[in-house]
Amino acid sequence: MTEHGPVAWPPAPIRTERLVLRESEARDRTAFIKLSASPEVGTYVGGARPRDELERVVPEVPGRRPGLFVVELDGAMIGFIQLESLVTPVETIVSELVTNAIRHGDGPNRLRLIQHRVLTCEVSDSNTGQPRPRHPRTLDEHGRGLHLVAQLSRRWGSRYAMDGKIVWAEQDLPSTSGAR
Repeated sequence: MTEHGPVAWPPAPIRTERLVLRESEARDRTAFIKLSASPEVGTYVGGARPRDELERVVPEVPGRRPGLFVVELDGAMIGFIQLESLVTPVETIVSELVTNAIRHGDGPNRLRLIQHRVLTCEVSDSNTGQPRPRHPRTLDEHGRGLHLVAQLSRRWGSRYAMDGKIVWAEQDLPSTSGAR
């Protein structure tokens, strides 16, 4: 596996035969709002948001973050894509569960990785409130973590503990050829 170090952001525009991938600009704000308010687009990204709300919350230059590219055709924005770094599912699960424990729970927090028939990730905190998946809207910055955990794990859940709760997720272990 090749490790890639940090890269300069934003990169120069990336051109294909028909499209350009580039950093967002102020002229893209209207298109960002139109796409985010569209019921057709919203069907695939967690729901459309009210246009008046978007007019208030979308910054002058929307989408300025590493990995986000505006897709341009013939000089006009036709969409945007977000490229994420590739990490293992275990890293993502650990990151999401620990982040939730810090963000929503009370310390101290504890992480345990248990390898038996499956790999179990357990994160505990002293808050007894049970986690609930949220239903974020398109531009919400939070609320997708437990959905990611559910998609990446074989199963997940939570249980009460004497001093709070434990949120856990299981992953199948990779099979080893020739193992008995």
